[in-house]
Amino acid sequence: MKGAGDLAGLLETLCPMFVLVDEDGRITRVGPTLQKLRPGQPMAGKDFLEVFELVRPRSVTTLSGVMSLAGAKLHLKLHGTPRTALKGLIAPLPQGKGAVINLSFGISILDAVRDYALTSADFSGTDLAIELLYLVEAKSAAMEASRSLNLRLQGAMLAAEEQAFTDMLTGLKNRRALDVLLGHLVSGNVPFALMHLDLDFFKSVNDQYGHAAGDFVLQQAARIMIEETRDDDTVARIGGDEFVIIFKGMSDEVILSSIAARLIDRLQKPMQFENNTCRVSGSIGTALSTQFSSPKVAEIMNAADLALYEAKRKGRSRHCQYSTLDRLRHGDATSGVASD
Repeated sequence: MKGAGDLAGLLETLCPMFVLVDEDGRITRVGPTLQKLRPGQPMAGKDFLEVFELVRPRSVTTLSGVMSLAGAKLHLKLHGTPRTALKGLIAPLPQGKGAVINLSFGISILDAVRDYALTSADFSGTDLAIELLYLVEAKSAAMEASRSLNLRLQGAMLAAEEQAFTDMLTGLKNRRALDVLLGHLVSGNVPFALMHLDLDFFKSVNDQYGHAAGDFVLQQAARIMIEETRDDDTVARIGGDEFVIIFKGMSDEVILSSIAARLIDRLQKPMQFENNTCRVSGSIGTALSTQFSSPKVAEIMNAADLALYEAKRKGRSRHCQYSTLDRLRHGDATSGVASD
């Protein structure tokens, strides 16, 4: 050794978390990484125990006691916050000129890297901590890639599920979605109204102006039904020109008749497609789940179909409600009659 300056320079290269103390236990130099833990608070010139708290061995409470621990492992904490845990080893200098205390983070290295924004440049090139940091970075990158992949997969699954339950022409729910919803409502004993709507004269539009005009009419009809129902209601296209609207929690026939009247009024207004005027109307049949003591999906759908048939029989462009009273009055347990 040529002197304290040469020693300090060597230690900065090999042990960036060293503490160099004189024979009285006063800090004369610290490694750059160690000083980074307390930026703006120079450690040089302070007594060792002013900066560090000796956790083990507990019996040592003085500077002279610390200096007598040559070769012993120390467990320390920095005073102040964060109170980072450190491990150390004392190596005495020749002729009693002080000691070098080499410190490391031990198992708290990950917390230290996070708390002080340390990088691989803050450690000795041969420090096994570097390998650990690389492993942690690799694990973090792998976990982030896994999270990103999972999010994409979840998004794809949700999109596929949504597509499976959506009528692609109108954007409404399809028959599959309707069956699932009705199953939940019936099994949960949730009251609802089921309105079955069929477009009158739709075939004539297709035959006269082509399928593009028919598709346009279906899309306009879907828009009207969405606009005339609540956010909690469900509008589904179950085939061709047939639609079903589910009114969750609805059992007021007066309100349902008012909604049906608005739908019929709007649907019968001419729809302009390119240079062609398309004319349709709507026939509607409605049934209530509360009309049945033990409602079944098929039974409620059949009741709405019967009401729809009655609306068409009476001249189309009208609304009929299924009446269990009429069914009982006619003594027919398997079919019903609709009433306006």
